[in-house]
Amino acid sequence: MEILIVEDDPLHRSYLHDAVRAALPECDMVVEAENGRAGERLAREYRAAHIVMDLQMNERNGIEAARTIWKERPDTRILFWSNYADEAYVRGVSRIVPEGAAYGYVLKSASDDRLRLALRSIFIEAQCVIDREVRGLQQKSMGSIKGFTDAEYEILIDIALGLTDRTIARRRNLSLRSVQNRLQQLYEKLDVYQNPGDDDEGRYNLRARAVTVALLRKLINYSALEKAEHDLSLWLGGSNGPASGEN
Repeated sequence: MEILIVEDDPLHRSYLHDAVRAALPECDMVVEAENGRAGERLAREYRAAHIVMDLQMNERNGIEAARTIWKERPDTRILFWSNYADEAYVRGVSRIVPEGAAYGYVLKSASDDRLRLALRSIFIEAQCVIDREVRGLQQKSMGSIKGFTDAEYEILIDIALGLTDRTIARRRNLSLRSVQNRLQQLYEKLDVYQNPGDDDEGRYNLRARAVTVALLRKLINYSALEKAEHDLSLWLGGSNGPASGEN
């Protein structure tokens, strides 16, 4: 068995190396990468390796690296090991996991025993291991109360990118009314509204306020917006982008 550790912090890499050796005496080789881009390259070189992956890294984050690795080899088992249980990260991971894949999401605050149990469960027994806090966010994002559907989350990202209602409608193949209805649903779930006593212009720009609240609640983050900006640039550069001169 080969294990690839993808982690940008040298101390954390050393800790993971020791944890893997302690939990997996079956492991023949531990390979280390300092960021997601190097992780992708080494995953191609060591095609049998399963992976322990940090999420927040320079050059290429863990979600992007895992997406590429799973696209090339869907049977790879990946344990995400992260400081973050933000909904943006949890949703990002949930959306890229191949059907039937064994994976895990364990917080760096977890105990040594918890980490070792996760390593054996995923890499030996092919079981999924998700920390309770992360599992709760997964269930919330899948539509329970105050959670966001994927369609609503897309609208949230689009307004964070500064897109107009008409551009969102064109990009998402929606009617203008559908976009406006989803915006209202977002405002309701984020508790963003104008007070009845406010003047005609209102206290807030609701779109900007919704983005601020989403950032404060860690529903979106830099990594999510960076990926969304890249996707938007591709769309604008393609045949589906808005016509020249559209506001």
